[in-house]
Amino acid sequence: MGEIVFFDVETTVPTVTGQRFWVVEFGAIVVCPRKLVEIESYCTLIRPNDISAVGAKRFSGITREAVAEAPRFEEVADKIFGVLNGRVWAGHNIQRFDCHRIKEAFADIGRPAPEPIGVIDSLSVLGQGFGRRAGDLKMATLASYFGLGRQKHRSLDDVRMNLEVLKHCATVLFLESSLPNILSNNRNLGNMSMITRSRANEKSCREEASKKSPPVNFGTTRAVPYQRNRLGKVVERAREALRGSQGARPINSILRHSRSLLR
Repeated sequence: MGEIVFFDVETTVPTVTGQRFWVVEFGAIVVCPRKLVEIESYCTLIRPNDISAVGAKRFSGITREAVAEAPRFEEVADKIFGVLNGRVWAGHNIQRFDCHRIKEAFADIGRPAPEPIGVIDSLSVLGQGFGRRAGDLKMATLASYFGLGRQKHRSLDDVRMNLEVLKHCATVLFLESSLPNILSNNRNLGNMSMITRSRANEKSCREEASKKSPPVNFGTTRAVPYQRNRLGKVVERAREALRGSQGARPINSILRHSRSLLR
């Protein structure tokens, strides 16, 4: 399997009909598919052709002043092409949005766009496998669900958060597939209160104990291995054993005669 590149683009937001998206930031991390560790990263702000499309107020953590001094897309196109081309593309909702923005940006400068050898869109993957147990499937919602902090809407931060969300989701699905009878029952709890850790442990311990041994009815269990009315006979036999020990230590004699004592 080829290397995976998680990438994200931040863009302007069209405010009128017919206005297009302009890429204002590109960020990517290259990940080893066998270890899911980051190999390299790249991020850059990009000055759009229409600088007025960038709002004066902050959007996605990026201001008009910040991108005004950034390189134009044609100045960073070679680097972006090298990061993306011939790798597996991964990201959140990239099939509907980010991939199209990349193609548009390369078309603007008259160059062929990079091509992936495969695409992993975490939005569709999690929609099929993880469902809506965390609410909607927005990156900010998933990050909050797993306690990964708030989404910053900056390209490099978002792709790293995307990778961590996938790791957490994959771990949950792996555990559920390994213990389907125990964990899968909790998949559709939605917004119900979660079982506390201590209660969950107590429940699992009871289930495990029921598998190992049949339930014991303490009301009918005999506390001693002989009938109560035979206690006198046992004591008498013990005395006989001690008298017949012939010098041996009393405890050894009792042990040798223990079977006969309890019959």
